[in-house]
Amino acid sequence: MQGLDDEYWVPEHVREWLRSLGFSLPLEDMEPHIRAWDRWMRALGDFYDYRDTDGVGRVYEVHRRSIHPAMRVCREWGSLLLNDRTQVACAEQACTDWLAAWMARTGFLASAQECVVRAFGLGTGAWALWVDAGAGEVRVRRYDARMVVPLTWDEEGVTECAFVTRAFWRGRAVDQVQLHLKGSGGAFFSPSGSSGGASAAGPSRLTDDESEGTYRIVTACFDRDGNRVEPEGVCPVYDTGSVWPTFSLVKPAIDNTRVDMSPYGQSVFADAVDAIQAVDLCYDAMMSEIDNGKMRVFLSDVMFDTERDGKGGRVSIPFGRQDCTVFRKVMSTEDTIHEFAPTLRTEAQARAFRVALQTLGDLCGFGINYFDLENVGYVKTATEVSADNSALMRNIRRHERALEGAIAGICRALLAAERWLGVGLPDEGLVRVTFDDSIITDTTAEKRQDMDEVAAGLLEPWEYRRKWYGEDEATARGGAARSGTGDAGRGRAGSASAGADGAKARAAGRA
Repeated sequence: MQGLDDEYWVPEHVREWLRSLGFSLPLEDMEPHIRAWDRWMRALGDFYDYRDTDGVGRVYEVHRRSIHPAMRVCREWGSLLLNDRTQVACAEQACTDWLAAWMARTGFLASAQECVVRAFGLGTGAWALWVDAGAGEVRVRRYDARMVVPLTWDEEGVTECAFVTRAFWRGRAVDQVQLHLKGSGGAFFSPSGSSGGASAAGPSRLTDDESEGTYRIVTACFDRDGNRVEPEGVCPVYDTGSVWPTFSLVKPAIDNTRVDMSPYGQSVFADAVDAIQAVDLCYDAMMSEIDNGKMRVFLSDVMFDTERDGKGGRVSIPFGRQDCTVFRKVMSTEDTIHEFAPTLRTEAQARAFRVALQTLGDLCGFGINYFDLENVGYVKTATEVSADNSALMRNIRRHERALEGAIAGICRALLAAERWLGVGLPDEGLVRVTFDDSIITDTTAEKRQDMDEVAAGLLEPWEYRRKWYGEDEATARGGAARSGTGDAGRGRAGSASAGADGAKARAAGRA
């Protein structure tokens, strides 16, 4: 078992246990790619830390400076797609209000943004239900590709999945495996026993009819030696009462070209590794140029005082290290002070750095101007950004559609699990997610346009409230009636009509 300070990957004894249940593990084919993407996100590897040889054959270690371009790309996508203004609305207003209160209480959106960052970097992330039956509480935990093991999948998605994490029980680190499995009403799966097989009380879980039934969470724990342990208070099998999958996978809207027919996704920068190297090469070269281009000062011997070295000789008293910028000219009395300032090539290197950033932004879906040093996008208005960067707009819409399904799915499962615990919630109906695109689109202008359509009678006031406030139809109609928006609009239209009729009458009287 790896140390606590090391990165966590699914240990071998957990993989053997899953294989003993008859599952095939797609993680093993994708793991080399996921490990490589993880190292690029942390700026680790032979590209950043390597060895070089000088002219006399001495080997020394070199570290290349980095601005962590891969992590920057993932964080940008996380901030563009999710923030605290993201709303989840259900057809039933009671479910919408309950979800809003739950998200505010648990900080789901902040955690969800971090999940998106890791998912876009490693290709896959997930949300999964975690139930505290004793306290009657349901939480949503996040996982990245290193901890996600799909078990059953097809072209339409993953229907069963395992999540492997490290937990601590009585001061000992244990590997906790939670399998989210779907079975028919009479099926029962038991993870107990040394072989990890099915319970003798029922048929094997792998042969059950999956066409109906609810999702169950099966939990198993292992110590560092791979032995099964049963911590107190952990339920081996828990029925969530949800017919919806009790987990949701988060993946970029990019086809996986690394492993064919894999349930895992592909990193958003998988095809931009060369651009990541180019960015850090240019940045490191520019910083090295500045460091090596510092002014050097050469001083004659007469500028240095001397002192005894304790061996009968005399040595010069140095001015100080000064980052190796002050040097002594031996046996020289002319040109007491000589300055030398190398010519810097930072302008040309800055141009190369800009091209590398533009290439990175283009390959990662932001468009060529997003990371441009001379055409910075965040100083523009949202209207200008959407007009100048159509590639970014198209890619955001693609990722939002994929992300909406994941958020809506985990919210349906959460509501179903809460109803199973006794919370009085009606059926949520249609679940939709409203993303805040004010960074890239002019939300104020869109609202103003919709208000003009309300005033013109082209859009109903309740439709405006449902679109911008996330209310269901009944609540939106009630709010519009209380505010009198519809009547005010009709009143303004009637006044205008009456004024026109009066003008016609006055004109007829003068005639």
